[in-house]
Amino acid sequence: MNITIDYYSKHAADFVASTQDADMTSLYQKFLSYLPTAGQLLDCGCGSGRDTKYFAQQGYKVTAIDATPELCRKAKELTGQDIICMTFDKINWDRRFDGIWACASLLHLPKQELPSIFNKLTAALKPGGHLYCSFKYGDFEGERNGRYFSDLTEKTLDIAICASRLIIIEQWKTEDVRPNRNEIWLNTILAEVER
Repeated sequence: MNITIDYYSKHAADFVASTQDADMTSLYQKFLSYLPTAGQLLDCGCGSGRDTKYFAQQGYKVTAIDATPELCRKAKELTGQDIICMTFDKINWDRRFDGIWACASLLHLPKQELPSIFNKLTAALKPGGHLYCSFKYGDFEGERNGRYFSDLTEKTLDIAICASRLIIIEQWKTEDVRPNRNEIWLNTILAEVER
């Protein structure tokens, strides 16, 4: 993970410029349709703060985390709220969030670490809460463009969540919304099975 944090530290300004204006409206609407109005959200790997800002503007109380100090600073500048600088393995909330948004963030973890992180995210959800995650579609795992990536398919995502109390509610593929990017994304909305 350190190689990825180092990358985002060095390229924070370029990353923010390339992602901050991406139109995520259709994904937001689909995710929020499962959540109570003005609920509690965790933006898990918030990057530029783009999504945190949107959710806060819709009346949600958003807790935002990112592992890269420079991105936390930039997200705070954009959102006006404090961003928690932490890695996914430090997540330790208990039944706090109605929804967790993990847009293009968990994909930086090795596949072998995903089951334990999905368990941590499940524990952080209120009973019946929902989680959105997105991964580049495919089987690749390793370093690419200076960062660590784990691409997933429907089958490998099933494996990653099989030990958690999450079930898939919706799953679909999309093209990258950023210009000149020919990538396919696997989008999934999962629900916590009430304990």
